[in-house]
Amino acid sequence: MSSVRTSRTRLLTTAAALAIGALSLTACDDGSGVRAEDASPSTSSNASPSASPGSGSSSHDDAKTGADAKPTADGTAAPGNGKTGTGGSGGSHKSGGKAVTCQGSNTKTVAAPLNRPVNHMLLTVTNTGDSNCYLYTYPAVQFGEAQSVPPVIEASKPQAVVTLAPGESGYASVNLSAADGSGTNGHTVKSLTVHFQGRTADEDVPSAAHPSLPAKGVYVDDSLKVTYWQQSMDTAIDW
Repeated sequence: MSSVRTSRTRLLTTAAALAIGALSLTACDDGSGVRAEDASPSTSSNASPSASPGSGSSSHDDAKTGADAKPTADGTAAPGNGKTGTGGSGGSHKSGGKAVTCQGSNTKTVAAPLNRPVNHMLLTVTNTGDSNCYLYTYPAVQFGEAQSVPPVIEASKPQAVVTLAPGESGYASVNLSAADGSGTNGHTVKSLTVHFQGRTADEDVPSAAHPSLPAKGVYVDDSLKVTYWQQSMDTAIDW
């Protein structure tokens, strides 16, 4: 009996020891082997590197600044907020100095024959300078070798002087010939000179414009006349 008790006691002791060992160790399911149950989670092989709160903000801000950068006048990039500036919209421009008289040196003039009204041509003058310019009275046009300036349609006189900001255009129409064929001395011309006028007759406006005409030229007769300069194209072609 005493040997049986001794064997039983040994078995119980061995079982208790095994139970204690099982409590102190667990098996990892991820194949990393056996680890201590009280091991710190930070020692796990799956733990990600720690980052300080501000470690990612600098590069993010730098990237944002680069994306929002807008060019300055000298071509370099300056930080911006990506929003449109307050320098105007829709192609409008600010004047860079005191207003001057429009003339050939600070404008571009285009002459385009019109289908309607018939026998008419539209003159378009665009301010290419950096200051406002004034289109006074009407264009003094010279077709070919003509020695005289055609008359102006007095009824087309606007209430105010046409003012062009940089990039803006003014207009005048030219009645080339009588629509009913009643004009006299009709002939074809292939060159045009547009002289600009000043605020007063004494003002010297030396620079004229020389817009191109169609290769075949345009037909004019003694009924040739022009409108005053107009602020809008629609008003110019009404005459």
